Parts: sequence; structure tokens; C-alpha cells
Amino acid sequence: MNPVRTPSRRGAKSGPRSSAASSTDVELARLAKALGHPARVAIVRMLADGGECVCGDIVSRLPLAQATVSQHLKVLKEAGLIEGEIDPPRVCYCIHPPTLKRLQTLVGEIGPAATRRNP
Repeated sequence: MNPVRTPSRRGAKSGPRSSAASSTDVELARLAKALGHPARVAIVRMLADGGECVCGDIVSRLPLAQATVSQHLKVLKEAGLIEGEIDPPRVCYCIHPPTLKRLQTLVGEIGPAATRRNP
């Protein structure tokens, strides 16, 4: 019987991390996680291209069930990437421009300092 082996990470330090993630790293990770599904990326693109959209219209443009689309919308709204305005019985969604701009800035800051654009 062979013993179970745990994969090792070369150069990995045991114990606490030597430095914590910056607040901008945490912010970028939170926004990236919200965009971590192709359907959510499609929804953001759809809203960025077309302005406002009623939930039913979004559902009709994606090959997903209404409940699934609603769950994706909820994730995007909680991350602040989109806003939803309730006009019973419909909900109209749109991009939240300041958050989208912030995401673009955070992504642009990835990489060597020499390649970053100055705001």
C-alpha cells in the first residue's frame, strides 16, 4: 500500500505570509470573482453596449434559465458592477459606470510599473 502524498510547493514558506494583500488587490480580486463566470461577463458586456436592459430581455439573449440569470445578476449587483431599478413587475439593470471604470483601472495596474498608464 502506497502512502498518500501531498503535493509540495517549491519555495513555499510555511507559517504566516510575509506580506498581506493590499486593499487594491483585495478589491480587484472581489471584482474579478464577480466576473468569474462567462455568463456574467456576457451580461456586463450586454449592459455596457446597450445601456439599460430588463431582466426578461437579458434572459431571452442568454441560453440560461431565468433563475440562473437572476442569480448571476445578483452576484454582479452585490459586487457593484451593475445596478437594478425595480419597476414592478420588472427589474431594469444597467452598468454602474464608476465601478466599471475602477475595474479597468485596477486591471491596468497589473504588470511591471513601466507598462502602467498614468491616470
